[in-house]
Amino acid sequence: MNVRDSEVICGLLQKAGYRISVTDQDADVIIFNTCSVRKHAEDRVWSLMGSYKGSKIIGLVGCMAQNYKEQAFTRDANISFVVGPQDIDKIPKMLGKILETRGQSPNNGDSPRLLERKIWETEGKLRPEEIYHTDFYQDTNHAYVVISEGCSNFCSYCVVPYVRGPLRHRKHQDILIEIREAIARGITKVTLLGQNVNAYQDNQVNFTKLLGQVNALEGIKEFDFFTSHPKDAGVDSFKAIRDLDKLAKRLHLPLQSGADRILKSMNRGYAVKDYLALIDSYRKIVKGGRLTTDIIVGFPTETDQDFKETCALVKKARFNAAYIFKYSSRPGTEAAKMADELKPGDKEKRHKKILDLQRGISKEIRSRQTDAKN
Repeated sequence: MNVRDSEVICGLLQKAGYRISVTDQDADVIIFNTCSVRKHAEDRVWSLMGSYKGSKIIGLVGCMAQNYKEQAFTRDANISFVVGPQDIDKIPKMLGKILETRGQSPNNGDSPRLLERKIWETEGKLRPEEIYHTDFYQDTNHAYVVISEGCSNFCSYCVVPYVRGPLRHRKHQDILIEIREAIARGITKVTLLGQNVNAYQDNQVNFTKLLGQVNALEGIKEFDFFTSHPKDAGVDSFKAIRDLDKLAKRLHLPLQSGADRILKSMNRGYAVKDYLALIDSYRKIVKGGRLTTDIIVGFPTETDQDFKETCALVKKARFNAAYIFKYSSRPGTEAAKMADELKPGDKEKRHKKILDLQRGISKEIRSRQTDAKN
């Protein structure tokens, strides 16, 4: 999502007459497009911003901007503007005001008014559709296309609903127009994006119907989607993966935990048996389809038994790959209020153990696939 947002920002600024610098040292303006999902990501941003001093204009954009708002200026006095995810369309105009003010001489020894006041925009509710049509893509062959914004699931560990707002769906006609524009620029591969793509609905067009419409576009060679929520995944989307010739035969289905007690505490909306039934259905329908997942270790109150149950599910599910994270408390979430969070050392041990387990499974699957080809 942030890669696509960065492309949107670049496209908007280019249309306004700005030029992307070859290196950060050549740049007059440096914009940090940020994520707040994990504390480590935030720490890196604060550290990197601190390395830029002097005459450069620094912008904080994205989820951290929405989280900290005007407090970001207190955290780092070098920041010139702060813009939330729903307000990125305002960046060119905002930047123009800052640069214009910098070109003025202070009157009577006073600091320029706009820079003294600082600027932030974090109150937007809906992105203008036109921001997705600037024709800027980082990859000349592949395009990320947002089909829905925000999230209304409120998983107890996740900050996304608080910084990106509730779930909102783009009109399917606009999505198809954007993809056709990308095709006209020579792009042949597309990834449909959403915090929960399976929940997509635009009047009579649901997610599987949208997949069929994208598949029918001339010029697309391959497309996929990211990411799915188990409570909204089902047979219809699995059949689409099987039947649509351009749709990649792979599915990313976040698990997060293999213990029912933890899943309930996470507010995930499904039990272990539901998840296992889903992946069994997927594998029966999509023969040989790739399956990947997300797992969080060290969630508050996670016991040794809970962790063992997660490991047991990983062994049973045999994912092709998994993104495994150590739980990171996020301010404002329900999980942040929970006690009994594991010590860092214990999280590290569990993280390594399940990571090693999954690496072994992934290696074995790749070895079998290689043998089968030979």
